[in-house]
Amino acid sequence: MVGSGSGLAAALAAVDLGLSVLIVEKSSYVGGSTARSGGAIWLPYSQVLESAGAGDTAERAGTYLDAVVAGTASAQRSAAFLAHVDATVDLLRRRTPMRLFWAKDYSDYHPEAPGGSAAGRTCECRPLDTAILGAYRSKLRPGVMEVKVPMPTTGADYRWLNLMAKVPRKGLPLVAKRLAQGVGGLLLGRRYAAGGQALAAGLFAGVLKSGIPIWLDTTLHELVTDTDGGVTGAVVDHAGRTVTVTARHGVVLAAGGFDHHMDMRRKFQSESLAEHASLGAETNTGDAIRLGQDVGAAIELMDQSWWFPAVAALPDGAPKVMLAERSLPGSFIVDQTGRRFVNESTDYMSFGQQILQRERAGDPVESMWIIFDQQYRNSYVFAAELFPRMPIPPHWYDAGIAHRADSTDQLAREIGVPVEHFTATALRFNEMSKAGQDSDFERGRSAYDRYYGDLTVTPNPNLRALEHGPFFAVKMVLSDLGTCGGLRADDRARVLREDGTAIQGLYAIGNTAANAFGATYPGAGATIAQGLVYGYLAAHDAAGALPS
Repeated sequence: MVGSGSGLAAALAAVDLGLSVLIVEKSSYVGGSTARSGGAIWLPYSQVLESAGAGDTAERAGTYLDAVVAGTASAQRSAAFLAHVDATVDLLRRRTPMRLFWAKDYSDYHPEAPGGSAAGRTCECRPLDTAILGAYRSKLRPGVMEVKVPMPTTGADYRWLNLMAKVPRKGLPLVAKRLAQGVGGLLLGRRYAAGGQALAAGLFAGVLKSGIPIWLDTTLHELVTDTDGGVTGAVVDHAGRTVTVTARHGVVLAAGGFDHHMDMRRKFQSESLAEHASLGAETNTGDAIRLGQDVGAAIELMDQSWWFPAVAALPDGAPKVMLAERSLPGSFIVDQTGRRFVNESTDYMSFGQQILQRERAGDPVESMWIIFDQQYRNSYVFAAELFPRMPIPPHWYDAGIAHRADSTDQLAREIGVPVEHFTATALRFNEMSKAGQDSDFERGRSAYDRYYGDLTVTPNPNLRALEHGPFFAVKMVLSDLGTCGGLRADDRARVLREDGTAIQGLYAIGNTAANAFGATYPGAGATIAQGLVYGYLAAHDAAGALPS
């Protein structure tokens, strides 16, 4: 097993089948981009949903994937995913300490498509005590949103925490509950985490309990092949030595994508991408993809990523995560022309795809700014670190990623966009907001849009006019949660050649493989879910436990 993110599930499945496993990890940490994620898992028609009364069916889930994937990936990939979701959940329940729950109302990303669900199919891991890792806890990859006060917050929690100033009866008790769990846990020697930290810690704990060895700081150097072109092992650099590891049943590549290999990103995706703006693990540099190609593997979907608009990075930092900010009323986004160009509330992958479609059409988005007023700033969390009424830090202004003005025309001058276009955009946005209908981009029409809106604002929880200053602009950048193009794989996770034949003994899962859902993101956690399920499938195929 190469990589220690969602691919840990493949290791657990292999041990469950009686195979011996070695995990090699390039970095000094376990968890990969999974540990840096929100930790959502998209589990349609699973026992988690069934036990919560979600009422999903295999037919509806299949119809939905057929509709949104729309031929951009093999239909067999989606079918195999759905067929093995429940078995994967059962594996996690038996082999890890994780407890999964349905994040009810976290809508699918395209709920209006046939088979789509406004109630959603996303699940999460309940807050987990990472102290169960013992001395290995320091080896868990840190998350993106590390907080000074221990408060294990799930994605389902965040929706209400973000609205705590507007819906205190929901938000404040939740704050108290999570603070009690976090701070109280410390007094008992427990260290609770949520999101990707809980998910990665749960997988890590399962691996440790199963006695699976993990070699950290170990780089994949070469795949070993036999005379027929099958993969029989790997050459790795470990502890200052070059070691050849023989794999009798197969090598599983789960080493992430090419998030931080800028030459590859500019070749396959866009010359305009900011340097190392990805939120994926810094060691994701496409090594496994390139080495898979060396032994004859085909690649596909290399232009795709799990795109994620974010707050532009400060000179000494990384982009800042934006979760609900784009959906909340009292805000809109403009490009360098001073005009809106997208439904701000759309899912993050579609947002990024629309930006790149414009670039390929010769009309690039050269810069983008989220615009909001003081009422917005008083009401909501921003960039996961500024709580309601907290001022924007002075160093944001100094770095040029934030601007403040008393009028819209002054703000336009501050951010360098045409004043006439910007003021007209603000005026039209205000008129549409008062009517509760975005006639230009249909913001608020989808159940997904409304999930992160403000339910106290009517008639449209995503729209409110900006009429009273001061007004603010914060610079945005197109980031991502990782690339999702890679080695072509089949419905058993086997890596395929250009002619469609499988390379014996070689498997690819997670972001090392091309997205099982093609050019779409079906729902929150679809990236992690396919890593888990296809890890299960890879192990079972390697063990000969799947029907031929």
